[in-house]
This record gives sequence, C-alpha cells and structure tokens, in this order.
Amino acid sequence: MRERGCLGKRTALRHRRADGKSRRSCYPSLDQASLFQCKSFPAENGRESTARLKQVETSLLKIHRGYVDPGNWATGLEAGAKYKYELLSIILLANLMAMVLQHLAVRLGILGEIDLAAATRKHLKSPWVWVPMWLLAEVAIIACDLAEVIGGAIALKLLFGVPVVLGILITVLDVLVFLSGIGSRGFRPLELVIVVLVAIVGGCFGIEVWLAKPEYPSIFRGMFLPDLSVFQEQHALFVSLGIIGATVMPHNLYLHSGIVQHRLGMEPPREAVKLATWDSSIALFLAFLVNASILITAAAGLSSVNSITSLEDAASLLGKALGPGAAILFALALLASGQSSTISGTLAGQIVFEGFVRLPISPWKRRLITRTLAVAPALFVVMLYGEQKVNEMLLWSQAVLSVQLPFAIIPLVIFTADQSFVGEDNLAPKALTVVGWTIALVLIALNMWMLIMQFGFGVEVM
Repeated sequence: MRERGCLGKRTALRHRRADGKSRRSCYPSLDQASLFQCKSFPAENGRESTARLKQVETSLLKIHRGYVDPGNWATGLEAGAKYKYELLSIILLANLMAMVLQHLAVRLGILGEIDLAAATRKHLKSPWVWVPMWLLAEVAIIACDLAEVIGGAIALKLLFGVPVVLGILITVLDVLVFLSGIGSRGFRPLELVIVVLVAIVGGCFGIEVWLAKPEYPSIFRGMFLPDLSVFQEQHALFVSLGIIGATVMPHNLYLHSGIVQHRLGMEPPREAVKLATWDSSIALFLAFLVNASILITAAAGLSSVNSITSLEDAASLLGKALGPGAAILFALALLASGQSSTISGTLAGQIVFEGFVRLPISPWKRRLITRTLAVAPALFVVMLYGEQKVNEMLLWSQAVLSVQLPFAIIPLVIFTADQSFVGEDNLAPKALTVVGWTIALVLIALNMWMLIMQFGFGVEVM
C-alpha cells in the first residue's frame, strides 16, 4: 500500500469500500484535536445516506467560503471602478483555471489517497527544498487571512464606527468563536452559522446588482469579448493577477486535496472523483456569481471615480449612488465574507502544517498562530501609514497569492501524472496535464513581468 497522507493519530479502523474491498480512510474533521483522524464509514442506507450528503455539503461549503473573502472584494471593486466590465473576462478565466486545478486536487486526494502538502514533503525529501515550499504555503495562508482581518475591521467601522486599529484587534476574537464552535456539540452548529453568512454575502450583492441597474450588453462584452488593449496597462495586469490569486488561491488546493478524502469508501474511486469534481465546480460557480456581482456593482455604481482608494469610500459612494441601504448591505456582506472564510483558512493551515511538518496541531492553536501573524502587518501599516493604505495592502495580499500559485500548481500537476502517487491506471489525462502546465507557465510569466514592472525599473503599478 502507498504511503498515506494521514497524519496525527493513526487509529487504524477499517471499512468497506463501495467495491467491496476493505480499506482504511482518513479525512479532516474539526471535531477532533488534530485535523486528520482515521474513521470508518457505514454502509449506505437511509440515515447513513443523509450523513453522506452532509459530508458532501460540508466539503462544498468549505471550498466556497474560501472563494468569497475580502480579497475578492478589493480586486473586484478596483477592477469595476477603473475598467468597468472589461475584467469580467479575468474572473471567468480565473474560475475556469480553478475548476481544472481543483479537479487535479481531487484526483490526488482520492486516487493518490494523500494531500498536496504530504505529497510534496514525500517527494521533496531534502529540508532545503521542502521547508521553503512549506513557508511559501504559509505565507499564502497568512496573506489570505490578512485580507480577512482588514475586511472585518473595515466592516466594523462602517457598521459601528469602530476605529480600524481596534477592529483589527477585535478580529483576533474569532479564535474564541472557533473554540465555542468545535466544543461538545461538534462542528455542525458553527457550520450552520457559516451557511447563513455565505447566504448573506450572496443575497446582499444580488440586491446591490439589482439596485445598480447595470448595462447587460456591456456585461456580455466584458465577459466574452473584452477590449484586449486594457491589458496593456500595468495596473490592469496587477489587478488581473490579484483577481486570479483571489480566485484560485493556492491554499485551497492544499485544502481540497485533504478534505476530499472523506469520500474514500463512500463509492468507487472514479465515481468519487466525478462527484467531488461536481461539488467543487458548483462551489466555484456560486463564487463566480458573487465575485462577478462585486465587479458589476462597482462598474455600474463607481465607474465615475476611476479608482477605489478604500473599501470605506466604496461603501460611501455606493450609498450615494444606490441609496443608503446599499452601503449597509455592503458592510454586512463584507463582515460576513471575512468571518465565513475563517474555517477554510484554518483547515488549509492544518493540512499544510501537518503535511509538511508531520506534526498534529489543534484548530484553535492553528487559528491563533495564523491570525496573530496576519494582525501584526495590518497593525504596522495602519499605525505607520494610516488607514488610506489599507486598500493597497488588500490588493497586494492577493498579488502575493498569485505569485505563490505556481509553487502549488507545479507539484500538483507532477504528482497527478506520476504513477508512484496515483497508480498506473489513474494517471491524469495528458491533455489535462498540458492544461495544468500551461496555467503554471502563464502565471509564472505574468508574475515575473509584474514584479519587473514594479521593482526592476521603478515603474509603479499601483
């Protein structure tokens, strides 16, 4: 049997696979002190089928939450305000990229029975190689959490007048929410709260789009027939890469390859891959609707200002353009999006840490570490440069995700085409591998060009 991606406690329980063979399975659960626990799956009947549906629902929501966070807001609002509907094509392209890469993550998790972090550690045996890979993955998680910190702080200021510095400190308290959510009653109560938060985000922006009365022919052109000349601008490239980073998000590849393993034993492996791919694709489609709504709202209501200097300004301008209710909806959705991304960030952090370092870590410790590392730079920038720099920090946090993406994509493409990981009969189709390599190489080229423009010749992209 191949080396498994099951870390932490290794209670070797057996269960029957859908094809009749006995097999051990590991999947992440916040109900436990460590992320990975080996558990048994019952045969499918009435109540067990319902339990299975809940597992699938939970998987979908964890992924979806990660794709709708304040980082998407910053890039979407900036794109809509400055370029109207032209960068809708980038949101569409980024979602298609994410669907391909999430499918590869599914293949690795189910067919290889190992998550991306554990596979990378297994393949890269030298600490001089795997330690930098681990640190890069951690930086991406912290960058995403930084966006949640800033978004939550700004939302608190918009709703209650709380200063941004105090709001940043208040966001640390979500660790306590985590602790209460994973107590004796398990993860389900917290999961229900997150469902409500995600619904609030989608509902708020659905109403915002309706209030904005956008130009639907322009939406179609921006989505499918964009003006390519806009991409000659350095800032457009910067925002586009931010959109890709905020949409694909490298830590979600680690996350999905881990949590998808709960399907082991539920159905035959190929069927499990198919169903899990549908799960993630539906989640990405829902996220696409929300993220496109953010850009469309900005394009219709904020295009006259040319560029967004802060999320506060965006809320104020939306209130003036669409009515005071729009500003309140904006703030509520911003707060909900930041909080709803908390779970996926913590799960991804656990998978990355346990996979690379091979040591178990409890959810609240992981959450506290990540949030502390995210709060520090946020406080530093706000106290040193003022609140007007917050939006720049949000945009840069998403650009960091884009820069880190190839370091997650390339190993993923390699492992899914390597029979030592997935077996000779489960190799990814060559066309899929080519698409994966193309995505990685294009991102490398664009990121290098962006960095050269920013740092190589002193040319500003902000």
